Amino acid sequence: MTHTPHGADAAADLHADAPTGAGSDPAQESESYTHGHHESVLRSHRWRTAENSAGFLLPHLRAGMSVLDVGCGPATVTVDLADRVADGRVVGVDASEAVLASARELAAQRGTANITFQHANAYELPFADGTFDVVYAHQLLQHLSDPVAALREMKRVARPGGLVAVRDADYAAMTWYPESPGLTEWNTLYHEVTHAYGFEADAGRRLFAWVQDAGFDLDGIVPSASTWCYATPADRAWWGGLWAERCVASNFAVQAKESALADDVALEQLAQDWLRWAEEPAGWFAVLNGEVLARA
Repeated sequence: MTHTPHGADAAADLHADAPTGAGSDPAQESESYTHGHHESVLRSHRWRTAENSAGFLLPHLRAGMSVLDVGCGPATVTVDLADRVADGRVVGVDASEAVLASARELAAQRGTANITFQHANAYELPFADGTFDVVYAHQLLQHLSDPVAALREMKRVARPGGLVAVRDADYAAMTWYPESPGLTEWNTLYHEVTHAYGFEADAGRRLFAWVQDAGFDLDGIVPSASTWCYATPADRAWWGGLWAERCVASNFAVQAKESALADDVALEQLAQDWLRWAEEPAGWFAVLNGEVLARA
């Protein structure tokens, strides 16, 4: 891996005035999304369902509820939530118009009538105070430079007594077998890149603290955790393959090079390390996700 002695600081200085940089204008935060919207990223997003990504919230959903999904992406979870609230109303918002087009296509294919989509960013939600029974955000806060401000905005648009439900991965808590120096180097680089751009890769463990900082009453907060696990041959091929692509073709690769933390040769090596891990008959990878339900 090619590193500069002060890569993170250099990147912060380089991008200080750009919407992709640390300390950027929150209204343009979407432009700094570390993963970007490469097909390898969207492929993982489309795998997500309410069952595997919102299980902590599902017992609290009822027919007729209004739900906001902040950072809905291609909306595979969003349409599941719409099914769960039956005659209720679900709105998905995202900062990418291209992804919203994909979300609308999915809703049309599924015949989901109680769902709409809008372009928005998490800091300036275009809704009145107390609009929604539930506000949900999945794998969003780790990509924001001010997650507490975003949580305050989610609290604002939730009705009094309503729920804000957030779930984020924790990269330092990810674990795998067999030991792989390449995957260890990938994890280190991911932390360095996100730090250079002002984001928190280990968001999962911080959600409980962030919701308290955002002004939620401690008595109304329920923290929890759950995991994704990739160990079958098919799951390993899928997970290892998409991360191999991300290492060389996604916005993660762009930011790693822009911040002088890696070059093309190093990123290609990481891609090959991911593919080698995927071929291991005993290969196993677990992603820890922090979760919080908070009463507004």
